Amino acid sequence: MATIVDQAVCIRHWDWSETSQTVSLLTREHGVVRGLAKGSRRERGAFSGGIELATRGELVAILKNTDALSTLTSWELSSLHAGLRRSLNAYNAGMYLIDLVFHAVTDRDPHPELFDALCRGLEALGADDAAVERAVLGFQWAMLSETGYRPDLDIPGTRDVVRFRPELGRFSADDQSGWRVRGATVELLASLDGGGAGSAGVEAVARANRLLAAYIRHVLGREPPTMRVYWGGDPLSPARAAGGPKGHER
Repeated sequence: MATIVDQAVCIRHWDWSETSQTVSLLTREHGVVRGLAKGSRRERGAFSGGIELATRGELVAILKNTDALSTLTSWELSSLHAGLRRSLNAYNAGMYLIDLVFHAVTDRDPHPELFDALCRGLEALGADDAAVERAVLGFQWAMLSETGYRPDLDIPGTRDVVRFRPELGRFSADDQSGWRVRGATVELLASLDGGGAGSAGVEAVARANRLLAAYIRHVLGREPPTMRVYWGGDPLSPARAAGGPKGHER
């Protein structure tokens, strides 16, 4: 057993009893930690009145050497990420971000950069809908990069339309199979490391966002429950995007 002190964001919680919770937390230095917070829902205690979804705080916990739940001994709330309450769209986006973490990151596997990206994304949800879309795009890109599934963007030459092979994680200017993607979408993805999405148009960001969402679904082998809630349906649906995998450009 080891006692840790770390920054964390709550990605899941369940009622254990009237006064206690079990939680899943993405910590910065220790990855996902699942634990039992006894007495966390008491008004006066060591847990700031409870641990809520998408909130950030400083955690003190005793990690077990087995698969048993860790024991949380305190939680000092530092951010409510109140922007999630600005609109239904912002709330759905926030739930989507933490849902991606829950399904993509394994226990005790640290990803400090992903933790920082999640915090940036949740903080950005307090702005307008265009900023929400950019925050989702930035986090999806960070998640793919940090988990080793970042698409290969190396395409010789310039093309108006290319193909994306999700099973290979790469784009091709010559391959006739896969999803049709605008060359401009690939250029936007290539600019993300330098913050390029900030100057991109709303439609361009939406196309790139939905492409990454569909790719994430392929990588995970399942669809996170909040995906269709945020996108209003299948992200590859022509009715909601620039097109689907066949005959439409993303």
